[in-house]
Amino acid sequence: MPSKNAIRIHGRFTLSGWLLVGTGLCLAFSQPAFAQADDDAQELAAIKAQMRRLEAEVQAIEHRHAQRAAQHKLASANNHSSVSQLSRPVKTASNIAPARRAERPPSEAEPHSTLSLPARPTPAPLLQSGPARTELASNAPSAVSPTSGGPLFQWLPSQAGIGKKHGMDLESSSPLAITQTAVDQLPPIFSIGNVSVRIGGFIDFSNIWRSSNMTSGPATAWNNFPYANSPNHGLAEERLSAQLSRFSTLLEANPTKSIRLQAYIETDFGGSAGTTNSVQISGYTPRLRQGYFTFTQKDWGLHILMGQAWSLATNYAKGILPRQEQLPAVTDNNQIPGISFTRVPQIRIGKDWAQKYWLGLSIEDPQATVAFSSPLSSGGTLPAAYGHSAGAKVFYANTGGVLLNPNSEYTYNPSPDIILKGAADTSFGHYEVFGLARWFRSLVEAPGARTTRKETKFGGGVGAGMTLPLGTPKLQLTGNILAGQGIGRYGPSLIPDTTFDGRGELTPVPEMMGALGLIGHPDKSVLLYTYGGIETAGRRRYIGANGAQYGYGVNDLNLGGCDVEFGVCNAQTRTLASFTTGGWWHFLDGHYGSLMGGLQYTYIRKFAFRGNDSEGNSVYPTTSGHTLYVTFRYFPFQQ
Repeated sequence: MPSKNAIRIHGRFTLSGWLLVGTGLCLAFSQPAFAQADDDAQELAAIKAQMRRLEAEVQAIEHRHAQRAAQHKLASANNHSSVSQLSRPVKTASNIAPARRAERPPSEAEPHSTLSLPARPTPAPLLQSGPARTELASNAPSAVSPTSGGPLFQWLPSQAGIGKKHGMDLESSSPLAITQTAVDQLPPIFSIGNVSVRIGGFIDFSNIWRSSNMTSGPATAWNNFPYANSPNHGLAEERLSAQLSRFSTLLEANPTKSIRLQAYIETDFGGSAGTTNSVQISGYTPRLRQGYFTFTQKDWGLHILMGQAWSLATNYAKGILPRQEQLPAVTDNNQIPGISFTRVPQIRIGKDWAQKYWLGLSIEDPQATVAFSSPLSSGGTLPAAYGHSAGAKVFYANTGGVLLNPNSEYTYNPSPDIILKGAADTSFGHYEVFGLARWFRSLVEAPGARTTRKETKFGGGVGAGMTLPLGTPKLQLTGNILAGQGIGRYGPSLIPDTTFDGRGELTPVPEMMGALGLIGHPDKSVLLYTYGGIETAGRRRYIGANGAQYGYGVNDLNLGGCDVEFGVCNAQTRTLASFTTGGWWHFLDGHYGSLMGGLQYTYIRKFAFRGNDSEGNSVYPTTSGHTLYVTFRYFPFQQ
């Protein structure tokens, strides 16, 4: 005898039975909601979560029906005494079923004899007014199955019922929502064929204050803080900017269970055209931050990246995977002095063992910076070396050509930069070591010669990085170091890579850079950080025919004017040291997006190589500066 709380359908199945049959057929014949997961365990967990949600819906419907049936039964009992026994219709096979159908609400009417599949759900809007949309975790299954058919383009429904891992995760040592766009932690919005599409980003508004006027946007050129000879020294700068607003798109396909293809593009408005100004319209232009595609073969542990991305020399929070870089959670687009990074085109091949041990090789776009103790452009003549009557003419760069910046110079690059990195993810933290190899080229026309000769010099260095918890997940320590010759390009301060020797050949400048950071999480919605960083350079010089020193790091320059306004100051940077502190507060969150506020302060001190004041006294020029950022960001996709 069936339960009174269930309505028979065709006398055999309950409503819950039909719903379960319909659910099974829907899952069997309709287009899957998600594509292949990173592994089978994650895919199974997502399916189980969906089944639990459907089971809960079935139970809720049965519960509502039971309540309605009880209410109907009570109403019938109350009316029994007022209804004549003679007026009751006789129950026959022909009128029992219609009576039961009449008792049901319209939403629970008896189905037709032929079972039909449920219609495709109506896509939910991105900013829906109902309950907050549940999001997929960053490693959840993609929204498109590799074997699914269907239309070329379709909006995907909201993924309700799957365990939510919010994209605004401030408990990390390098939160993706701040340092990247956290697009991996967002659900797919739509699909193009078998490719799912995720969209991420934020609108940024920053108030920037600097103690010296550097006429810079939201990226500080740390090595350009002026000495006291400049009228900009001590002249405060105030600037408002929305240039750091950032947008990204992540496309993903899974041809098989073990293969994943991804394409990622990220842009902001840090570009500036020749006609751009802030007088009436601040029309700063979009620029390419990152743009690359990746191929992953999980069974082999193989990872391939091609395109523009953060350098493999950058410190990483996990493995050597893109969008997992250990970047400081700062607002300044030039990071902080002491860390190592570039963001350039590259080809990267990586291998992991159980995603605990990693080895990667990256071939990256080269470029060098050149400095000399006196002004020297490409094609200029060096001061004669000791024992010579004339100096060599040197060529080392050309102005930008097609699709390059015609207002910039590009150095001669005989081969790409090569980086080899090994990393380990353990229960005690993440650790990595790497080696960097670089090559520098110049053309030299010797005195009296009519042709040039090519000269190539080798540079590079070794580095290491770490990220580890300090006894509690609420406190983390991160650090990095890089030391070598000709590595200045990899530091935010851009201390020069090379200078010239007496023969006209490029010679790499010795340098070391490093940073140490402490990241705290007093609350899930609050992140606090403190960083200290340093970049320091060594000497590369030769003695000229007149007995003076030339190159980089010379100590016989007349630097007496560095402390006198409008004085002449040719000081060369020896060391930059910085201290940065700040934090973020995620203070508003909902299905309308998220709001976050940040505060960052940096103190920078710059030291020059020793000189003299033309009276035999040693001079050690130094300067300092302060920057302050107050930032607000709206994340419309972080719901």
